[in-house]
Amino acid sequence: MPAPQAHLDLVDAAELGELLTFISQWLGGTDHAQLAASFGRFMGIQGYDLADLRTDLARFTFLLGHDDGEQLFGRDEGEQPSGRDED
Repeated sequence: MPAPQAHLDLVDAAELGELLTFISQWLGGTDHAQLAASFGRFMGIQGYDLADLRTDLARFTFLLGHDDGEQLFGRDEGEQPSGRDED
């Protein structure tokens, strides 16, 4: 059975990528400890934490073409930041 396909307009994919990046940055922000504890209670299991969730969000963002992989793979040594606002 072939895998189902989904098609997004370029504008929709860009907006979804921005939203996923926003959520990932919020999860890694100053309230990280509180969010991690809350997420742990919500999940109710060990083995999937905020770091895993942020990695998944970075992967989806990369697959949407919104990111060059910097969030997922990091920067090459000596490479300058992409210039995007990351605050």
